[in-house]
Amino acid sequence: MILLATLRMAVRALLRNVLRTLLTMLGIIIGVAAVIVVVALGNGARAELEARVASLGQNVIMVMSGSASRGGVRMGFGSAPTLTEADYAALQTEVPGVAGVSPEVRASGQIAYGNQNTSVDIRGVSASFFDIRSWPMADGEPFSEQDVRSGAKVAVIGRTTKQTLFGDEPAVGQVIRIRNAPFTIVGELVPKGSSSFGGDQDDTLYVPYTSAMRRLSRDTSFRSFLVQAAAADQIPAVTNELASLLRQKHRIPEGGPDDFIIRTQQEIAEFFDASQRIMRALLAAVAGVSLVVGGIGIMNIMLVSVTERTREIGVRLAVGARGRDILLQFLIEAVTLSVLGGALGVLAGYGAAKLLTARTQWATLISPDSVLVAVAFSAAIGIFFGFYPARRASQMDPIEALRHE
Repeated sequence: MILLATLRMAVRALLRNVLRTLLTMLGIIIGVAAVIVVVALGNGARAELEARVASLGQNVIMVMSGSASRGGVRMGFGSAPTLTEADYAALQTEVPGVAGVSPEVRASGQIAYGNQNTSVDIRGVSASFFDIRSWPMADGEPFSEQDVRSGAKVAVIGRTTKQTLFGDEPAVGQVIRIRNAPFTIVGELVPKGSSSFGGDQDDTLYVPYTSAMRRLSRDTSFRSFLVQAAAADQIPAVTNELASLLRQKHRIPEGGPDDFIIRTQQEIAEFFDASQRIMRALLAAVAGVSLVVGGIGIMNIMLVSVTERTREIGVRLAVGARGRDILLQFLIEAVTLSVLGGALGVLAGYGAAKLLTARTQWATLISPDSVLVAVAFSAAIGIFFGFYPARRASQMDPIEALRHE
């Protein structure tokens, strides 16, 4: 009952000057809103990254050919022809725990249908590629191993490329021209959206790698391999076996540098999350500074309030109030300010996060934990910055306080 009566007194004291109370809470409101938005952006980015990495498939390991140097400049992975047909055959038969392997050959060019044409990224893959990527067909079916062996002129089209060439008309069964060579569309992929590297996974065309090597790229080596481990717990062992086999096949001496690069889905996720973690830390620091500034504002106003109410404090002490009662009253006022500001900050942060998503298409995800932490932190700010003014009020001499004008 005493606590409830003290709380009512604190609320009445705050309502005496509503404008000053609102301005005092503004720092806490901005700080908590900033925390909510930062956490929402971080959670949204992490969820989107996980979805993009998952779109690569299940238990996927990427083996990329090495990079060449020209004039002292590294040209990036895939620029050195280090992965061969012999490597492809060995990976399928000599590495235990491998469920599937698909090579990748890349080419780009103009594809045409009727009076429509577009420049597209063309990739040569094996028939197992779509199973490794867990990529179903929206229409039609993928090309077969027989198509790969025979170098058939067939293709599977992505949704973005399909919309560009065919609009709303069905693409399966239509014949397109790639560098004047006719290719029949046998399947249309379910859209997957952006990749973990930011590109549009649906703006592409897949053909048998044998067709790509013979008719499009004229390559005799592969840019990369997509390897699927039989189970998630086998990924480390399969990765080690892949590296050991390729070093042996490429006759790389002990201690010599690899001419290939191996990456797992987990490593890709960690790479992108590391850069996002730095940005989240910077934004969180800014939000933390806003909360501290808000706390300093609360301390300042509470000190002013103690000075303005010195006579009131003296009267209460004179009629029997104890120092801890005065301490509790002013501490509750400070905590009420910060908690109410925190609650308004949560609402403002929620609205700002939704507005960001609507206006900029940035993914945001607000978790209940972040709301609870933000409100709890704002209460802690009130206790920390409100304690000194409350203690100062509780230690006043009643006689001196009554003499105050």
